[in-house]
Amino acid sequence: MSAGWIIGVAILNLFLALALSPLLEGCARKLRALVHSRIGPPIIQPYYDLAKLLGKEDLRSSPNPLIRIAPLGCLVSVGIAALLVPMGTFTVSTGTFEPPLGHYGDSILFIYCFALTAVGTILTGAASENPFAFVGASREMMMHLTVEPVLVIALMAAAINAQSFRMDDMALWYHFHGPAPSMILAALFLFLALQAQIGKLPFDIPEAEQEVMGGTFIEQSGPIYALLRWSMMAKQIVFCSVFCQIFIPWPMMGHIAWDVLIHLVKVFVLVLVLALIDVVNPRLRIDQSVRYYLCLGFVSLSAIVLALAGL
Repeated sequence: MSAGWIIGVAILNLFLALALSPLLEGCARKLRALVHSRIGPPIIQPYYDLAKLLGKEDLRSSPNPLIRIAPLGCLVSVGIAALLVPMGTFTVSTGTFEPPLGHYGDSILFIYCFALTAVGTILTGAASENPFAFVGASREMMMHLTVEPVLVIALMAAAINAQSFRMDDMALWYHFHGPAPSMILAALFLFLALQAQIGKLPFDIPEAEQEVMGGTFIEQSGPIYALLRWSMMAKQIVFCSVFCQIFIPWPMMGHIAWDVLIHLVKVFVLVLVLALIDVVNPRLRIDQSVRYYLCLGFVSLSAIVLALAGL
């Protein structure tokens, strides 16, 4: 790829992940309000919220420098992960999906980036020296340790089929080979894990406003809180993009404008589905969530078995 192509696609991916994520969050809020028979806030309300928080005074409950560094690390990690995901950039001339950092990182780096976002959230809560934040941080750690294996197993099944850990190779293989039992199972298990990965009900246990009053975010305000919220919104788009591009890579028109538009439509529909699940379900207890994802992780190994069998 030329340097111009890499820069252009990088700007596109960051725009989709960072600039459009508040808009999709606003659409999800509007859907939640409609289900509750309310008018709800305007769709662009998340932009107002971020702008207001970024303009506030930077107050910190603790002199620990991690409170300032960790939220920025979360947003940067999500941004790097977005550059590893092909977001509708399919080219007919080369017949490949081409994420901007596809030649410099693969799904292993992607998993590390999202692990860093979880670590950053945990460190932010632990550094705030609030007992509720400590509880939220411990819950975040437990959720990450039980949910992350499902993502790893799903991507590993795709990597076995594609004989490559690069995410563009996974998407390319599935695009040309069509539905496979191992990929269908991996997609199903990953879909069941998305709700917890993006912190939505019934798995928003680390925040749990009614129980631990926001958990890791209880002492956060101003720009620090804005970065944390923004990284969570962007994480939703990146995870949905991985699901749509690798496990539902159809249709592809071969024209970047149409392909990006189709990708956005798929992500938008998936975000609304996740928002609907969020609004109609009560929060689970942490022990229920851990048991659920431990069982899901164990069952999801069947996708790897099928992939190894060539199915």
